[in-house]
Amino acid sequence: MGWSTTDIGNLAGRIAVVTGANGGLGLETTRELARHGAHVVMAVRSREKAAAVREALAAEIPGGSLEIVTLDLAALASVREAADAILAAHPVVDILVNNAGVMGIGYGTTADGFEMQLGVNHLGHFVLTALLTPALLRSRGARVVSVTSTARFLGRPIDATDPQMRRYDPWRAYGRSKIADLQFAVELSRRLAAAGSPARACAADPGFSHTDLQARSAREAPGLSQRFFDTTVGWFGTAPATGALPQLRAATDPRARGGTLFGLRFVVGGPPIRNPYAARGMKPADLAAMWSISERMTGVTFDVAGLARAAAGEWLKG
Repeated sequence: MGWSTTDIGNLAGRIAVVTGANGGLGLETTRELARHGAHVVMAVRSREKAAAVREALAAEIPGGSLEIVTLDLAALASVREAADAILAAHPVVDILVNNAGVMGIGYGTTADGFEMQLGVNHLGHFVLTALLTPALLRSRGARVVSVTSTARFLGRPIDATDPQMRRYDPWRAYGRSKIADLQFAVELSRRLAAAGSPARACAADPGFSHTDLQARSAREAPGLSQRFFDTTVGWFGTAPATGALPQLRAATDPRARGGTLFGLRFVVGGPPIRNPYAARGMKPADLAAMWSISERMTGVTFDVAGLARAAAGEWLKG
């Protein structure tokens, strides 16, 4: 049968943060984490939409514990405000699911001048994770999940000499951002392990999931490829509840190893399984370059070793 949501253990007392929690994969992830007892922070751009979702989930899950924090990943000021709000309410965070994203859209830039898909899908999450890491490291075994995509094979790693992608292509830009998401999970895992932290970073690939991403892509970049994917995902795509299984397993399976990529067995269905080959072709130099470029672009120093030492000091004092 394989892994399913029935394998999620009791999450009572755990604090989970899910970006893009008011729709698609994020909604399904929020639903299952709350159903199994976690308190879920819904980090979303639209409070109004999230409020309607929270009300519906509260009716569906008696005793479900949910709160809303405004987060616009296209503005680092908003990312910092969201992180401050989360840290003020929750000194310990156990699960962070970096789920929100945009896909295949026309060229645009974030409030900080980054190419939009790279800025939202990777850089915003890079900064959010860095800011929440002190709280994650206070957990006895935190989990950070980055959501990648099979479309990563369409792109190339971030080019330090052309971070804005001067010769812009919507799908190559999306693929680039999703390579960065996977690289981030692998390199964060390595740095956590090197620092002796029990926290683990994993990645998840939802396969060909039928969410609003394709429709939004077709609306905002009405090209042939966008219309094609919007149509075919309606025919062959998996339901969001199935597409969310890899990130749910990455977030909750106690046996999940850091740096692991989880994906659907058949891309368009099947149980979530480990992909043992995803990280093998990644060169340490490329991972280090991604980290350095992300720090330089955002102006945020993400010192995992230093944060881990500080967390260890807090444990000793406690």
